[in-house]
Amino acid sequence: MTDLPRNQHVIASGLIAGIGVSIAYISFTQEPAAAFTFPRLISSVFAVLAIWTFAKAILGRTKVGNGISAGAMRNMLPGLCVTIIYVFWAAKGLGFYTATTIAFFILLSLYDPAPHSQMKSWGKRILITAGFMAVMYGLFAQLLNVFTPREIFF
Repeated sequence: MTDLPRNQHVIASGLIAGIGVSIAYISFTQEPAAAFTFPRLISSVFAVLAIWTFAKAILGRTKVGNGISAGAMRNMLPGLCVTIIYVFWAAKGLGFYTATTIAFFILLSLYDPAPHSQMKSWGKRILITAGFMAVMYGLFAQLLNVFTPREIFF
């Protein structure tokens, strides 16, 4: 049981490294190449850093804490479920911007400590979501010209 935090770190960093390499591979095998310049850059950096972290974990050169408790996992589970739905269905099925707006608002509502019984806190959540989406749209669509999943809305 004393080795649990190290094992958690090795397993988690190994999974993240595998995902990073997979995403990098996918971004380098898609066409048209010009549409994937930004994803290739980001996924390459992500993959290198993830592999580096995984290697450090295997060699035991990382500083690990007490690991993730069962209570912390229960707190993260709703956000993880929203993320999985977003990644595997919503982004493609609803369009990137619509799905991101919904997912961000749900996550913000789940984890915001403000009371859910006050209209003021709901208005604040709506404003924060709108601001976040304005930044996302400006960054991806206007500044970087990144292709995003498009379906029902946009």
